[in-house]
Order: sequence, then C-alpha cells, then structure tokens
Amino acid sequence: MSDAFFQRACGLWQRLVSALEALQPAAQLAARIYLARVFFLSGLTKTRDWGTTVALFTDEYRVPLLPPEVAAVMGTGGELLLPLLLVPGLFGRFAALGLFILNAVAAISLPEISEAALQQHVFWGSLALGLLLWGPGRWSVDQWLQGRFTPAVRMAPARQGSLSS
Repeated sequence: MSDAFFQRACGLWQRLVSALEALQPAAQLAARIYLARVFFLSGLTKTRDWGTTVALFTDEYRVPLLPPEVAAVMGTGGELLLPLLLVPGLFGRFAALGLFILNAVAAISLPEISEAALQQHVFWGSLALGLLLWGPGRWSVDQWLQGRFTPAVRMAPARQGSLSS
C-alpha cells in the first residue's frame, strides 16, 4: 500500500468522523426526548388511578426498603418531574441519573419480568447512562448556561525556548 493511499483513506475517515460528530447534538436531543416521553407517559398512567397505583406498588412492584405508598409517590413524582428537566437539558445529568435509578429499581423490583420488557429496560438504562456520562449535549440549557456563566479560561502565554522553536 502506498503512502498516498493511506493518507487518502485517513482523510476520508476523518471526514466521516467529523460528520458523525456533527450529528451528536441531534442524537443527544433525540435520546432526551425519547427517554423523557417513556417515563412521563408512565407517570401519567399512574396518576389516572392512584388507588390502583398504590395497589401495584403494594402487590406487584417490590421496591426494597420503602413502604409502598412512599415508593408510589417517589416513583411517580420522578417519572413526571425528571423528564421535564431532561427534555430541555436543564440539570440534564441529574435528570438522567434519576431516570437511570428509577429504571434500575423498576427492573429489579418486578419479580417476574419478560425478556422483552427486560430488553426495554436495558435500552432505556443505556440511553440514560449515555446522557449521564456525556451530558445532554450542545443543544441543551445546561450548555447554554455553561457558556453564559462560566468565566473564560485564560491561556498562558507561550514560553520562550519551548520545543517548537
């Protein structure tokens, strides 16, 4: 293989990577909206019949360490409030962490969970974990606030006699 071929291949690869990186904000926004929708709709379902919700937390969902009434309030509250933070990316990592924990508790607390339902929980957990690790992205309130209120970092002047001279 010639050096020119290798350089051309590297150049093509770099353009592909740049194009993929340009899509990251859209992908992070899509993940935030998708995840928020799943949890918010679940929370709305629970508010339609509170008696049934408490009964589910009493009989079906076995949330460790919490009384069923407390678990029902905390779970439903998290499903309704955290998505409202996640969609605009306001305290996005906090919201992603909360939804990750809610998702994990839901998957663990169901004594009998089908393989398909478990796969959904794994997918939702993976999205939440990705948002927790990499943040809500450039198209988020968090990013806007960071750019607006974080003081500019001053670069130290280049030293004379450095390796590049």
